[in-house]
Amino acid sequence: MIIICPKCSRKHKVSPDMVTPYIRSGKKLFATCKACKYRFPVLPHTLIDPEQNAGRPVSEPESRARKICVTLSKGGVGKTTTSVNLSCGLALTGYRVLLVDTDTQGQSAYMLGKKPAAGLTELLTGELNPDECILEARKNLWLLGGGKSLAGVKRIIDRKSFGAEWALSEALSNLDRQYDFIVMDTAPGWDQLIVNVLFYATEVLVPVALEVMPLHGLSEFLKSLGSIQKYRKEIELKYIVPTFLDTRIKGPQTLYSQLKRLYPDKLCAPVHYDENLAEAPSFGKSIFEFAPGSRASADYRELVRKVSMNDKAFL
Repeated sequence: MIIICPKCSRKHKVSPDMVTPYIRSGKKLFATCKACKYRFPVLPHTLIDPEQNAGRPVSEPESRARKICVTLSKGGVGKTTTSVNLSCGLALTGYRVLLVDTDTQGQSAYMLGKKPAAGLTELLTGELNPDECILEARKNLWLLGGGKSLAGVKRIIDRKSFGAEWALSEALSNLDRQYDFIVMDTAPGWDQLIVNVLFYATEVLVPVALEVMPLHGLSEFLKSLGSIQKYRKEIELKYIVPTFLDTRIKGPQTLYSQLKRLYPDKLCAPVHYDENLAEAPSFGKSIFEFAPGSRASADYRELVRKVSMNDKAFL
C-alpha cells in the first residue's frame, strides 16, 4: 500500500496491516513525509493500492457527492444568495443536497427560516457527531449551519502546527457518500477556513457582481486559487456566475460582455437584479418559494440546470 504526500507528492510504502484498521474504525491517522517533513492526515486521496485498484483509494468507496465551493474574496456579490438558491433548486430537482455554511454571519440558516442549535463549529471541534449538527431544512436539503462561533474555530485551526488545511476534510469525510451535492457557502476575505474549504471541494463557483471592484476581486481570487491548485490538482474553477445584472443601465452589460470575452468556457447565464431576492430572506424562503414566477427564479433555475448538467430540471 502507498501513501502519497499531498505537499511534495512523494510516495511512501506502508504495510496495509498498519493502516487499514485505523481507516475502517474511523479513527484519525496521521503520517509524516520523510522527504519534506510535512505531517498530514491519511485520507482516501492520499492512500492507494496500485495492484488492486489501479491507483484508486481502497480505504473507502469513491465519494458520491459533488463538492462545490461558492466563493469570492469580495463581499456583497451574492455568495449566500447563490448558495442557498442553488441548493434549494437542486433539492427541488430531486438531488440530496447538504448546504454547509462556513461564514461567521450564519446567514444561510436565516435565509431558510431556520435556527439550528448546532452546526459546523460543533462538528469541527468534535463536540457533536454529524447527525446532531445537521438540520433538515427542506425535503432533500440538509443544512450544516455557520455562525459567530466559527471565529473561535478559525483560531484553533490557525494554531495547528501540521495539517491545518485538512481540518474540514477530516470532519466531512464520512458525509461524502450520503449526498449528491455538498454546497459550501464562504465568507468574504481569505483565511484558514476558506483554505480548508478549497482543500475539500472539487469544484469552484464564483458569483461576480457586475461592478468594477468585484471584477478586480475575481482576478485576485484566481491567483489565490492557483496557489491552492499547486497542492490540490482536483479542484477546478467550473462556474462564474454574473449577478445583479441591471439592464436599465449600461455599466453592468459592458462588464458582462468583458466576462464573456475573458472566460467564455466558465461563464454561466447571469442572474438579473430582482428586488424579490432581497425580500425573500425576510420570509425565510428561497426564491422558488417566495416568487416562483420572477425573473430571478428563472435565472436560478437555469443555473441549477447548468450545474446539475440536467437540461430537464424544472421542466
